[in-house]
Amino acid sequence: MGRPRDGRADRAILQATLHLIAERGINELRIDEVADRARVGKATIYRRYRSKDELVGAAVTSLVSDISIPDTGSTESDLRKLMRNAVRVYRGSVEAGVMPGLVDAMSRDPGLARAVREGFLERRRKALAAVLERGVERGDLRPDLDLELALDVLGGPLFYRLLITGGPIDNELADGVADLILHGFAPAGARRRSK
Repeated sequence: MGRPRDGRADRAILQATLHLIAERGINELRIDEVADRARVGKATIYRRYRSKDELVGAAVTSLVSDISIPDTGSTESDLRKLMRNAVRVYRGSVEAGVMPGLVDAMSRDPGLARAVREGFLERRRKALAAVLERGVERGDLRPDLDLELALDVLGGPLFYRLLITGGPIDNELADGVADLILHGFAPAGARRRSK
């Protein structure tokens, strides 16, 4: 059976991985450097992760490990909470530093792309989808809502600023994106009334 895994080592490995990705990129990430930074042996890392892709996928997924699905009773409030949480995550220097290298590496490595999509992106999109689906049930969003498009609209502006324009990632952005969803996907009668 063996001894139980050390949660501190798990956290140290993931944090070291994120910091090294932010500093050097994924291509330059070396397991021995992660081990040194995390103060663990390489064997400790390889017992947890079979490959560098798996380690990177787990590290990136840890950015949204504590994501919770708000249910304030208001679709508007729930969307704002989720978007403000995303702003908090991507405003951090490590998180912001991870994304450019991650996107580049995903375009070159299908295994890494799959690991990130199945961990990080899937978790984030599930939380957002739950809020959107509840918004449809409440009548705040139209019943024929294109869920995939709405999810892309929620994430697109944040990543566009992070990766392309360098514009501010702040609560104003979070609220603006929430407003786009609420107005752009409002039921037909509600859209006419607001004009």
